[in-house]
Amino acid sequence: MTTLDRMLQGLPRKAQNTIYSSFDTLRMMGSVGNLKVAASMAPSAFRGLVLGTAREGDAVQMPGHHAAHYTLTYGDEFPEMYDLYRRAVANQWNGDRDLDWSIDVDPENPETAVMPLDYPPFEGLEAKGIRLNAKEKLRFANDVAAWTLSQFMHGEQGALYAAAQVTESVQWLDGKFYGATQVMDEGRHLEVFLRYLDTKLQKVYTINDNLFVILDDLLTDGRWDVKFLGMQIMVEGLALGAFGTMYNFTREPLLKQLLKYVIQDEARHVHYGVLALREHISKALSPAEVREREDWAYEVALLMRNRFLSHEIYYEWFEGRLSLKDWDEIILNARSMSAFRHLMFMRLIPNLEYIGLMSERIKAHYAKAGLTSFLGGKNATQLSAEDLLRDISDYKAPPAVH
Repeated sequence: MTTLDRMLQGLPRKAQNTIYSSFDTLRMMGSVGNLKVAASMAPSAFRGLVLGTAREGDAVQMPGHHAAHYTLTYGDEFPEMYDLYRRAVANQWNGDRDLDWSIDVDPENPETAVMPLDYPPFEGLEAKGIRLNAKEKLRFANDVAAWTLSQFMHGEQGALYAAAQVTESVQWLDGKFYGATQVMDEGRHLEVFLRYLDTKLQKVYTINDNLFVILDDLLTDGRWDVKFLGMQIMVEGLALGAFGTMYNFTREPLLKQLLKYVIQDEARHVHYGVLALREHISKALSPAEVREREDWAYEVALLMRNRFLSHEIYYEWFEGRLSLKDWDEIILNARSMSAFRHLMFMRLIPNLEYIGLMSERIKAHYAKAGLTSFLGGKNATQLSAEDLLRDISDYKAPPAVH
């Protein structure tokens, strides 16, 4: 039994959760092993985890500190990026025209379940003494779906602003051409997730505090390449893992097609990121700056792996019946979380390796975290959207651990 367990023993459930949550916040902030990275993320962590800024009011102000790069030379600087721009223009889709919104989404029909019953961690809950009846399981599964899609929607809003900022800041005109298409993509993604939540599930959850911390940190950072690294590589990698997991599990045809379109767009976004960052890291950064970005990417990778534990669902469903600590254990060991982590790192690690942020020094850290098995995989320049969808569909999540 840990010291924290002994402290919590015998206390009322609400007091246990308050103490655990406070210690968990401190543990998260203390888990960032690199002091420079911790210092850079501290303001966003304080706003998101301590003040709960994302849970107060109708909007949040995130002051930007980046500089717009206005080019005065209009030459052909980056042919590969220009080709990507032409592909993006050719593959724009229309959420109103290309998706069949007339499809009736019935949350109680197992044949077309938005979130099938093999996705939520019912076995883990039962191991902790929580048993739901058939009707409750259906309702819980659909709340999990609404929470997951809500986080997709919130993330797309952050991606929209980050794409606009990066388009201003990127130094190649061909990059600005492509960035403009990504701004359109992210706006369309935000639109379709909002429409699905509003018209099909009729339920929206607030942004998760940990997602808010990452987005706030990126949108307020003045360094264009860190903004690029964070959004185009890290958050897009997170998104591919999350979208891919839901794409594999859902049986609802409208959502399946929506996610397919979004995943195809995300494949281009990551490709854009690796092109720009490989060029920049190899030619414009000093060894010290490369090391700093390696450390930042590693710390954010661990936060993405360990922090998205859907506390909003816990407080709605189980606050009086289960400790927050037990809930975290259930989610971390859930089959769906295992699938998410695998699909995320299967794409993220090869991309970090390709752009030059995987030195032998930092590999030792990834090895301790159990993530080096993904080294040597295909990076975004080697994968078409069809390849990506095939890899996602071929992956089978292992059974949950209890």
